[in-house]
Amino acid sequence: MTFFLNTLKISILICVISIAPVLADSKAAAQVSIAEVLANIQHFYVDDIDAQKLNQHAIESIFKQLDPHSEFLDQNELEALFNVANGRYTGLGIEVEQREEHIVIVAAVENSPAHTAGLIKGDILLKVNGTSVINQTIKHVSQLINQKQQPQVTLTIARSGHIDPLFFEVERKKIDLKSVRGSINNQGVAYLRIINFNNHTLYDVAKELAHLSQIVAGDINGLIIDLRDNPGGILDSAIEVSDLFLESGVIVSTKGRFAEANQEYYAQEGDVLSGAPIIVLINEGSASAAEILAGALQDNQRAVLVGTRSYGKGSVQSLIPLGDGQTALKLTTAKYYTPSGRSIEGTGILPDYPVIQNTLTHNEGFSTLKADSFINAKVHDLQLEKAWQLLEK
Repeated sequence: MTFFLNTLKISILICVISIAPVLADSKAAAQVSIAEVLANIQHFYVDDIDAQKLNQHAIESIFKQLDPHSEFLDQNELEALFNVANGRYTGLGIEVEQREEHIVIVAAVENSPAHTAGLIKGDILLKVNGTSVINQTIKHVSQLINQKQQPQVTLTIARSGHIDPLFFEVERKKIDLKSVRGSINNQGVAYLRIINFNNHTLYDVAKELAHLSQIVAGDINGLIIDLRDNPGGILDSAIEVSDLFLESGVIVSTKGRFAEANQEYYAQEGDVLSGAPIIVLINEGSASAAEILAGALQDNQRAVLVGTRSYGKGSVQSLIPLGDGQTALKLTTAKYYTPSGRSIEGTGILPDYPVIQNTLTHNEGFSTLKADSFINAKVHDLQLEKAWQLLEK
């Protein structure tokens, strides 16, 4: 699905597990091991071979047989994954995905160098520092961005509506991934934008709701949760946020081949909004953990969904430590299911009220969503306008 360049994919659901080595059966033992093949190549091949590169190519070949979400993480990539999970990383702030031979920008993180430079959703990466990235992997593109000593990175972009390529100078910087922000109007209707799901999202959501309640000196009478272009993140975070609004019932279940992959997660008693109505906004950029929250609230009849079909990222990736724990395998180990038993892998979640947003981009619309212009914002954002109409009823 999607990656933050210079770091990792956070549109996945991550759980960390440890799997003990499994003894090969007699049939498997009779097969030639990859380690043996690599050892013989390194020892007998006519030319000197870089063992590290040889091993890397072998590993990449193995993962090509698996799904796009499974991969080997070296020490830097593993560290980057944990940094993003904790809401910080160093990079450009572009989230990308691979579409055939192209690397396409899915989103530019708000207030990131990429966002400031003017990169937008749908931009296609053609070159990084003058080197073509067509038919290259996301990992290779990330390496090109990081290999330059200077923080400035030159990106050559193809953009719809422009015949000639566009050029952007973007500086790598430390980025704090703020996961939540919100506003509230005079009628006590709150707007909550959840940007991603990291280890701090539950705290951030609870803190923001408490703050909005203080602004109106009373209860929140209705809530719009905006999950548009939310690429997902941590499984536990999505479950915890869902539980804030549910009194009971299943939040999500996971199913896989090994015992620990089969789980059901239930809501605990207590609804932070005491039953006040909720509208959830989703679009094709709402993935993974965002889909868990949307599906949990929809299936438990706690919220209605407005927007367009979500992305359809319905698998769970587990981290399996290797060696001394400095590297790891990130493997797809389970699929998740909404409370009604739906698997959304490849299909997504359908909104209760389909609304196509065709008047402005999400980033343009979101720039108007401040406390002093919340009411006016609905005039420009068709999906937000529909949510507002539903709450008024």
